[in-house]
Amino acid sequence: MRQLLDVKSLTREEINAIIERAFEMKKLVLAGEKCSLLKGKTVTTLFYENSTRTKTSFERAGMLVGADVNSLDIATSSIQKGESLVDTGKTLDALGTDIVIIRHQASGTPLFLSKNVKASVVNAGDGTHAHPTQALLDLMTMIEHFGSVEGLKVTIMGDIVHSRVARSNLVCLKKMGAEVTMCAPLTLLPKEFSAHCKMTTNPTEAVAGADVIMGLRMQLERQNCGPFPSLKEYNRLYGINNALLEKAKPTTVVMHPGPVNRGVEIAGEVLDGKASLIETQVTNGLAVRMSVLSLIGEGR
Repeated sequence: MRQLLDVKSLTREEINAIIERAFEMKKLVLAGEKCSLLKGKTVTTLFYENSTRTKTSFERAGMLVGADVNSLDIATSSIQKGESLVDTGKTLDALGTDIVIIRHQASGTPLFLSKNVKASVVNAGDGTHAHPTQALLDLMTMIEHFGSVEGLKVTIMGDIVHSRVARSNLVCLKKMGAEVTMCAPLTLLPKEFSAHCKMTTNPTEAVAGADVIMGLRMQLERQNCGPFPSLKEYNRLYGINNALLEKAKPTTVVMHPGPVNRGVEIAGEVLDGKASLIETQVTNGLAVRMSVLSLIGEGR
């Protein structure tokens, strides 16, 4: 494993190896310990989009596995002077960077960068295409809670058409044996998903029998026109609240990749309730990213 661009390129065995290593890494995290698997290696984060959880956890993950970690501040870098992505990548190569972690608003950017640099590239989210480590940490969270995802029923609700998380989760969960249902207003349901999962515009139908309900943020920054009348109306019809949870199973859990628009896609009562695994996802994100970085270090 020399890089991670998407989940689609991973075999089921490789996914299991990443998750197995992630559980080992979580023990270190909970014990407040570090390891030196990437000692002498340099990791650089290159985020063209805003991020809290992904950027911070990647940087902390790099430090916890012993790497030297640098964060390139896009706002104060030569990118603002017109430097191209390839030239930025070559500069990082010349500085001895081993792994570049990139988030970019354009789909396909990590793949493009990987073909033009010597460093290993990790995709931290590209446009509406993929977010592999988010799918892997979601998978880890489900395995940790249920023991396995084989036959698990997962419902994903929200802005699916603009969501790289939905796309990566669909690929990952199907590959590992879960059943996936997508639920959203018709304007937010991509037609190409219909061949790979169940799709519905009915929230009650979507949550009936679900083991996991995953909310997705309304990505207003990616919406060129209003796909629904208002956020208030979206919340009234599709918001995940206690009333909707009562129509699911008593054991149903709620997840969300973050950031959460509290009171829009998920009510505060659910976000802070006993069914929520959202904070666990954040911790597992750190463990998964430690796993990915350490395995890439070994692959190099």
